[in-house]
Amino acid sequence: MTWLVTGANGQLGRALTRELDLRAIEYAAFGSDSLDVTNTENVNQIFEKIKPDVVINAAAWTDVDGAESNRDAAFAVNGDGVANLAAASAQAAAILVHVSTDYVFSGQSDQPWTEDSPLDPQSVYGHSKAAGELAIGTIYPERSYIVRTAWLYSEFGKNFAKTMCTLAISSDKEVTVVNDQVGQPSNANELASQLIDLVHSGATFGLYHGTNSGQASWFEFAQEIFKLSSADLGRLTPVSSSQFPRPATRPSYSVLSHNSWASSGIAPMADWKKALEKSMPAILHSIKMQG
Repeated sequence: MTWLVTGANGQLGRALTRELDLRAIEYAAFGSDSLDVTNTENVNQIFEKIKPDVVINAAAWTDVDGAESNRDAAFAVNGDGVANLAAASAQAAAILVHVSTDYVFSGQSDQPWTEDSPLDPQSVYGHSKAAGELAIGTIYPERSYIVRTAWLYSEFGKNFAKTMCTLAISSDKEVTVVNDQVGQPSNANELASQLIDLVHSGATFGLYHGTNSGQASWFEFAQEIFKLSSADLGRLTPVSSSQFPRPATRPSYSVLSHNSWASSGIAPMADWKKALEKSMPAILHSIKMQG
């Protein structure tokens, strides 16, 4: 089988290409500079050239706050772009794996969001990602997986874990972190492996939640990073979200259930603390190489 990866220059895209290399799976990977998912002609040309059997869409507008003032651009990538990929995948009879987000939910709950919880996004970014999910449901549900993730981090690109780790090892200043948003810190490398396993499993097409197990606030996430970095936990100070007003509304509760994995024969992703501990050497190495 030939795999096609979009968004290859992003955090998840880089994790995916590395995992595909490790498994000796034949693939073609494209960043936005060579595959513009919003350009129907470009998408169709690539599909005609590659003739993929599996498509993993890691391309996305991920600037949550920027989406508030760039609605059309966010919807072009997260909505129209997904529709283009769904139509091309249908034409090629390829399996489509699309990565979505916890932001499609309201964030107002005290119980994990299930795969069939009603969509109720509270931001432009969330609405644009919901549009992508709906496009797949309309155009090509027959052979598509939609996998929602959240709080992604890794040694690649910019993310919360790398930022906190940098602060932990290269500063002695106080660090304030919000403690009233709860979710699931999720490692991009583990998600990449999970997505590939999902395709190979032959599991029922539909909705899945690809997050590490357990839950934490951003403050608790930072505490664990400082602990693993042997930094002074006393430098961390919890604050409320109201002290950090942002253009886009953040979900206060983003914990996702993992019910769909039971029927797939694949275990849900590991506990977030175990995943973080496993990934810290690579994160620390990446920071040192950059600095």
